[in-house]
Amino acid sequence: MPLEIVRHDITKMNVYAIVNAANTALKMGGGVCGAIFHAAGASELQKACDQIGHCNVGEAVITDGFKLDAKYIIHTPGPIWHGGSNQEAALLKASYNNSLVLAKNHQCESIAFPLISTGIYGYPKEEALQIAVSTISSFLFNHDMLVYLVVFDKKSFGLSKKLFTSIHQYIDEHYVEETESTFKRNRKDRYIMEQLHEVEILQEDLYKEAECSLINLLDQLDESFSERLLRLIDEKEMTDVETYKRANIDRRLFSKIRNEVEYNPHKKTAIAFAIALKLNLEETIALLASAGYTLSRSSKFDVIIEFFIQQTNYNIHEINEALFAFDQPLLGA
Repeated sequence: MPLEIVRHDITKMNVYAIVNAANTALKMGGGVCGAIFHAAGASELQKACDQIGHCNVGEAVITDGFKLDAKYIIHTPGPIWHGGSNQEAALLKASYNNSLVLAKNHQCESIAFPLISTGIYGYPKEEALQIAVSTISSFLFNHDMLVYLVVFDKKSFGLSKKLFTSIHQYIDEHYVEETESTFKRNRKDRYIMEQLHEVEILQEDLYKEAECSLINLLDQLDESFSERLLRLIDEKEMTDVETYKRANIDRRLFSKIRNEVEYNPHKKTAIAFAIALKLNLEETIALLASAGYTLSRSSKFDVIIEFFIQQTNYNIHEINEALFAFDQPLLGA
């Protein structure tokens, strides 16, 4: 199952387990930790934590979720930032990985993480985000679980400033404002109205020609999205599992696409497969066309996708980080 980045209150996530950015003494703290204790019931949760007693940095322990919608709370103390020379990256990676393994061992189908150590522990948000996404995506390549990375607001999100600036410049250069597009369409509509009388005169003949053309077109239909996708997977010498994992797509959705020749996916799903297959811009447009879509310069979502394809950056999680930062729908999931 996929990784999703969401802007939400982690204490209100309806998942099997939520992760608490804990301290080693497992005591109620501030920030995310304090919010989780309050929402779960501070006295009950503290009693459960006291029975465990201690948890080392990078390790993880589990308690009931008590008053939360989540069945479990997984507690993991992340590292305090000391400049990066005290194994902070390895310890932060361990916090995510040990939490995921613990969730798997308790048959959790879904889990929600905060950005561990980015609060009072001072871990740089950009680096923390990269570690979180890379560790989670590596785990998901071998396991099925729905993982949420929950951020409360954009200030807690660590997209690379350099990447953000590059995308912003690309949008400025290529994005066509909707108002401009609307004006052009309206001008074109007025021209069409002026020609309407002539069209009506020819209408009867056009209907006859259209009927013949439609029959010919139906006889010459291109391959469906499903057929084209499966052909591309074979041509790229990729497995089904590798493809839907790289596309951040749920296994069940991929099975539906494979088994239903006429299945038409959402546009973001079709693009996710194009990214997974590392298609160039022309190939991406062809795959989208088989599902009835195209890329438009009047859509920021489309322009951002084009930016990454032009950069030959097919890391779907990095693309989703950028889409999230620009308030656009995410790929896959």
